Amino acid sequence: MTRKVTKAIFPVAGLGTRFLPATKSIPKEIMTLVDRPLIQYAIDEARAAGITEFIFVTSRGKGALEDYFDHAHELESSLKKSGKTDLLETLRGTNMESGAIAYIRQHKALGLGHAVWCARRLLTDDEPFAVVLTDDVIMGDPPCLQQMIEAYGETGGSMVATMEVSPEKASAYGVLDVAEDMGAIVKARGMVEKPPLGTAPSNLAVIGRYILAPTVMQNLNKLKAGSGGEIQLTDAIADEIEAGRGVYGLRFRGQRFDCGSKAGFLQATVAFGLERDELKEEFAEYLHDIMSLRRAAE
Repeated sequence: MTRKVTKAIFPVAGLGTRFLPATKSIPKEIMTLVDRPLIQYAIDEARAAGITEFIFVTSRGKGALEDYFDHAHELESSLKKSGKTDLLETLRGTNMESGAIAYIRQHKALGLGHAVWCARRLLTDDEPFAVVLTDDVIMGDPPCLQQMIEAYGETGGSMVATMEVSPEKASAYGVLDVAEDMGAIVKARGMVEKPPLGTAPSNLAVIGRYILAPTVMQNLNKLKAGSGGEIQLTDAIADEIEAGRGVYGLRFRGQRFDCGSKAGFLQATVAFGLERDELKEEFAEYLHDIMSLRRAAE
């Protein structure tokens, strides 16, 4: 029987340089898709999967991210007096219980593996944990992490979310070397971080959702520099395979948006905007008009 996963690590120490100048004054993680910041999508997904403890690995200048999850008593009081109950409920959904969130500082940008390792003292030696990357926003029903938790209940070991990518894009990802393909779930023979063009062992790329055995954290204790001179989480997971412990990939059901890029962020804005009942008709009409004008101008 697998142990229940109740803790998730959110590495949010990055500077968000691809979104300058906006990220000069605000953390990238609280930039909004429609009317919700990126971090809220990640938190909601984790909550749906049964996560109850949230560990943020942050860096200098992330104070606004921490404040976002605090109670805004004056604002709540104002909404209550105004009878704006719908907005009050929306606001309360952003609040976290005291003690549910912990913040850890990553003082040097040494890679994703190092960021995860920074949270080691908040986990027990026998405790599996999730890792959620907020740049990867996933539209799925049920949410991606919930799908993974359900699959993990069958496999145990460690699990990563995977999606198929074209050969020319594989070099931008960690890629699975597949030992056994069982449909939605694959068993990994190995993992390669950002393989050179044309050398990827498969077209299954690892994206930003992980459920990891406690031994992965022990592997990170070695702090071995890998691709790019950084400490790669992929290497620590690959060590699990070498040790004979199971690592699996889940072909999740849903659409992933790379909100670490401007194009991906805009695509996600369109997709989530069209999902909103109060927006989709007017927004779809606008998009249709824009495309009609572009075609007419060609």
